[in-house]
Amino acid sequence: MNQTVGARQAQRLRTRRALLDAALSLLEEQSLGSLGLREVTRAAGVAPTAFYRHFTGIEELGVALVDEALGNLEEGIAAVFFDGAGIAARRIDQAVDLMAGLVRAYPAHLRFIVRERHGGVRRVREAVAGRLDGFARDLAENLAADPLGAGWSPEDLLMLARLYVDHMVMTASAYLAASLEGNAWADVTDTARRQLRLIHAGRLHWTGAGRADGP
Repeated sequence: MNQTVGARQAQRLRTRRALLDAALSLLEEQSLGSLGLREVTRAAGVAPTAFYRHFTGIEELGVALVDEALGNLEEGIAAVFFDGAGIAARRIDQAVDLMAGLVRAYPAHLRFIVRERHGGVRRVREAVAGRLDGFARDLAENLAADPLGAGWSPEDLLMLARLYVDHMVMTASAYLAASLEGNAWADVTDTARRQLRLIHAGRLHWTGAGRADGP
């Protein structure tokens, strides 16, 4: 009995995985709003009725992809962003190299996030925004523990954290658009590093209203 249940559960997981992989592959060339249920099931090699055993519709499948995509990235990014000292100057090259590596490892996932962050499917758009905002709030707490964050208001720390997260997504988008041939990839790397150095310089000299030492 247990073996039968286990086999059914394994098959269920395989079908779910096939649906997610098929959708992700199809989304390389189109937006989620244009994706059809039958198109996904045909690519996954399952009957349309099987789809509803896993998702109520394309929107729910899209939300599952958001969770998977950002979940895959979160652990690696945390190694740089949550090191006890935020993004210090010495960590900038490592942060950019990490993003380049993530784009190479998860191009389809990142392309999906970049496209659907401002896409036409509201529920998925809100899921992306919610996950990224949660990540920024966690980062803001980390930045508050950094000596460089002394005197910063919670609002300004969150603003800085969101700036880092926005830069991460922007850099991923630039890598996805760049050709691996020629200097395009290297140009993205150079620009991303310079942008982070600019953000860090601004952080060092910030005297906004949110700082205790501000005007």
